[in-house]
Parts: sequence; C-alpha cells; structure tokens
Amino acid sequence: MAEGPKSQMPARRKARKRALDVLYEADLRDLPVRTVLAAYLERMESPRPEHLPYAVSLAEGVNEHLDDIDETIATFAEGWTIDRMPVVDRNLARIAVYELLYVPEIDDPVAITEAVELAKELSTDDSPRFLNGLLGRIADYAPRH
Repeated sequence: MAEGPKSQMPARRKARKRALDVLYEADLRDLPVRTVLAAYLERMESPRPEHLPYAVSLAEGVNEHLDDIDETIATFAEGWTIDRMPVVDRNLARIAVYELLYVPEIDDPVAITEAVELAKELSTDDSPRFLNGLLGRIADYAPRH
C-alpha cells in the first residue's frame, strides 16, 4: 500500500499513545520520565516502529517543559487542579499542550483533536469534552514558546 498523507495521522496517533503510556506510568508510579522511557525502549522489540522517534520526542518534551505545561494547564483548567484530574486526562493534556506551545509544525486543531480522540478511547465519558474546552482555551490564549 502506498504511503500518503493519510498514513501520517495513524502514525502520529500511535506516537501520542506510546508517549501517553510512558507519561502515565511515570506519573502513576511517581518515577522520573527518563527512567520509564529508558525501560520502555529497552522492552521494545525490533524492528522499532517508524513513529517511535516522535513518541520519544513527545515524552522528552513534556518532561523538559513539565513545570510550564502544568502551570499553563492549571491557569486554564477552570475549577480543576492538576492533581484532581484523572491521570490519563492530565497526561493527554500535557502532550497536547506541549504540541500547542512547543511544536509549531503541528496545527492546533490537530493537537486538540488527537487528545480528544485518545480520551474517547481511554478515559471517562466526560474527558473528551473537558479536554476539548481546556485545550481550546489554551490554543486561543496561551503564549507560544
């Protein structure tokens, strides 16, 4: 099958899901992201998927900018603290905010849609709407880095 523009979407979604796996585990177990990422990569069999470098860059980018990302989320999460958010939602928001603020080649609607789609698959019934509103406010008002 020929690789075309449509093949990018599933690969990037897979990358986001892998980054979420790493961030979720690190958050849940209170471990450094780098430690969890190294163990995750060590367990991975060859050949490694094409989307892996983007997954690694997401996990490392969120880790590197975590304080700024969490501060941004806290600023725009009306009535919610970071700690009260479900672990999946918190880390989906972190990935999307990283893309919104630090990855200019990803369009804002794509970053938001991808987070919402993963929330539909992996989180509560309320999560997609919550993330859509939160990320929309951040896309509209948060300064880019």
